[in-house]
Amino acid sequence: MFGFNLMEMVAGLPGLVMALSLHEYAHARVAVAMGDFTPKMMGRLTLNPMAHIDPIGLIMLLVARFGWAKPVMVNPNNFRDRVKGDILVALAGPAMNFLVAFLATAFLVFYADVLKMPVTPGLRSVLWLIVIYNLNFGIFNLIPIPPLDGSRVLMAVLPPEMQYKLAGLERYSFLILILFLMTPVLGYILVPLQRLLLSLYLTVLGVVFAPFL
Repeated sequence: MFGFNLMEMVAGLPGLVMALSLHEYAHARVAVAMGDFTPKMMGRLTLNPMAHIDPIGLIMLLVARFGWAKPVMVNPNNFRDRVKGDILVALAGPAMNFLVAFLATAFLVFYADVLKMPVTPGLRSVLWLIVIYNLNFGIFNLIPIPPLDGSRVLMAVLPPEMQYKLAGLERYSFLILILFLMTPVLGYILVPLQRLLLSLYLTVLGVVFAPFL
């Protein structure tokens, strides 16, 4: 999911920090909008990465390809609409990652193809890794395995008996995710969806920037 090359690690640090902190900020922002002020009271309604980054989780991402941020604590009982709140809060994090990836792609296309400015290898690497890491983080978090965001969306729409069974998977989730990372399974999920989203981004940007090209 992430590389081991030292230069790539340095170039990828902005992308990782953005992917983690903006993901968690989006969870907090939508939770507050849905009526739960727990994230605000806990200081998570901020764009300051220090409020969201778990140092160990970030280091693990850099060196072991598996890491985490500080999870945003919410109280679903405070949501004006419990089901809608659960779904929107869960989707907010991945949606933010996809938005950041799109904006970074748009900046790269605008800078290089519209302004015709030379893109240095360093700048291209930083922007490209912002795109890739945010795409990967967004897609990964939509996998319906507890405690990932995809499982929260699924839990919100399943009948109670199925919710109980899905929640029971959480005791095995760490082993399942390690298995994903140690085998090609995760790549089979990430790569096709990554290519699909990039193709969609470039199609949209091709239409938006067509008058300037």
